[in-house]
Amino acid sequence: MVRRRFPLLKFLVTAAILLVVVILLRNLWLPLLGYALVHDDGPAKADIAVVLGGDYYGRRIEKGAELVRAGYVPAVLVSGPPGFYGLHEDDLALPFIEREGYPAAWFIPFRNDGLSTYEEAHLILLELRRRGVHSFLLITSDYHTARARRIYVRVQRELGTALPMRVVAAPDEFFHAASWWRNRESQKTTFNEWVKTFAAVVGL
Repeated sequence: MVRRRFPLLKFLVTAAILLVVVILLRNLWLPLLGYALVHDDGPAKADIAVVLGGDYYGRRIEKGAELVRAGYVPAVLVSGPPGFYGLHEDDLALPFIEREGYPAAWFIPFRNDGLSTYEEAHLILLELRRRGVHSFLLITSDYHTARARRIYVRVQRELGTALPMRVVAAPDEFFHAASWWRNRESQKTTFNEWVKTFAAVVGL
């Protein structure tokens, strides 16, 4: 009996040591989980910028406005998915950005019924095709950029299009890749994004 306990004891001690090491080194590996969600190509000249829906603080549309002001694009297509007390997101985003002092003429509302990034991508890419767009900047929250990029590459392939695209990250109100585990909102954001990332990988 004594001999049989040694392998179990050895396993438990090894597991305990590994757990301690993981905890002690958390400031080295936890940021990697945050940075893995971010893909930022940075801005460049393009025909149009596209602001994805799903931002409740206006950081995405503000980033679009900054790109117009800096001369990267002449206009911003603002996606307007539903689900805002009977309104679409663009119904709220456009008045918001005008109150921030940006001209309404810079923004093109695009009301749609997409309920996911994948559905939204189909609708937006078809709209860009209809408008004769040849290149675009895709603007979304930093934590959403890597997944959004993969989705748009996939949908372009499905639609048989190959529009040059650069992903531009907008800062999020709470998410910080280097320290996401230090506040509750950032923890929830990171967890939800990883769940959606894995779901996409397995086809859910």
